[in-house]
Amino acid sequence: MMMRDRFQVRAIYAPVAHLAAQAARDFEAETMDGYRALIHRSDIDAVIVLDSSWQGWLPLVAACEAGKAVYWASDLNIDAQRAAELKEQVDKSGIAFMAEFPRRYAPATLRLKELLATKLGKPQLLFCHRRLRHSDPTSNNLVSDVPQHQERTTRELVEIVDWCRYVVADNPTHLNSTIYGGPGQETYRQLSMRFGTGPEAVCAQISVGQYVPSSWHEAIGFRPSADMQICCEHGLAFIDLPSTLVWFDDAGRHVESLETELPVGEQLLIQFHRSVTSLVRKMANLQDAYYALQVIRLASQSAETGQRICLTELFNPTPPI
Repeated sequence: MMMRDRFQVRAIYAPVAHLAAQAARDFEAETMDGYRALIHRSDIDAVIVLDSSWQGWLPLVAACEAGKAVYWASDLNIDAQRAAELKEQVDKSGIAFMAEFPRRYAPATLRLKELLATKLGKPQLLFCHRRLRHSDPTSNNLVSDVPQHQERTTRELVEIVDWCRYVVADNPTHLNSTIYGGPGQETYRQLSMRFGTGPEAVCAQISVGQYVPSSWHEAIGFRPSADMQICCEHGLAFIDLPSTLVWFDDAGRHVESLETELPVGEQLLIQFHRSVTSLVRKMANLQDAYYALQVIRLASQSAETGQRICLTELFNPTPPI
C-alpha cells in the first residue's frame, strides 16, 4: 500500500477463500478461484507468492509458462533434482525471479556492509545461532510437528547460509555439519563453512535448534543470542535484526539503532521492482537461492558421513553481490 507508485494489486488467490476475500477488500482487487487463472490474466505482470501451500512449486512453473515475473516468499525446501529442474525452467523462460532473503536487506546488514568497507575491515569469524520456537505451544515434546519443524529449520538454514555469503562476499570452499537427534527427531543442526584457504580464511559457524520444550516459557526467551556476531580485522560487531547494530573498535563501543531506515519489506519490493523493470536480466538471486539449497543438501550428507565436504569442485557461481 505504501508503494502504489510501483505496484498495483489486481488479483489475489489463496486456498482459504475468506482470507483471499479479506485481502482483496483491502487492496480493492479481485479474488480468483485458482492460481493458474490469476497468473494467466492479461493485466498481471508479476506474481508474488507469500505463503506455502499444497501447490508447492506449481505456481512458479505456471509463471514460467506464462512469462510472468515471480517474487518467491514461500518455503525453499526442495530436493536437489527438482531444484535443478526448476532453475533450468526459470533460466529458459527468461522471467525475473527473486527469492525472499530478508536478512540481506535488513537495515543492520546494509550498515554492516558499510562498516566492513570503512571501519571494521575484512571479516574473519561469523557466528549465527537461531533458537526456534515450537509451532504447537501446548506440546512438551522437543519436536511436536516433524515435517513442519524440518521445513522451518531448512528455511532458516538456507537464509543464514545466503546471509553469510552476502556479508563475506565470497563462496565457501569447505563445509562440515553435525545433527543432534535421530531421523525425524532432529532438534539441532550445526554447519561450519570455510571461505578460502590458509591463514586469511574466513570461518562461519551456523546453528539452528528447536531444543527447548514449549512448556518452558521462561527458558525459550532467555538471553537470545545476537542474530550475527562478526569478528573483523579492526573490530567486532553484533547484529539484532532488523535494525540494531552494536560494534566495537579501538575507540570503544558504538550503538546504532536504524529504525528510521526503510523497512525490510519495502527494500525487498524495491529490489523486485528493479529486477522486473530493468532491461538487463539479473540471475544472481536465482543462483544464490539454488546455491544455498545445495549447501544445505551437502550439509546433511556431511552429517551422515562425518566427513568434510569440498565445495569448490561442485559449484562455481559468481560471488553474491
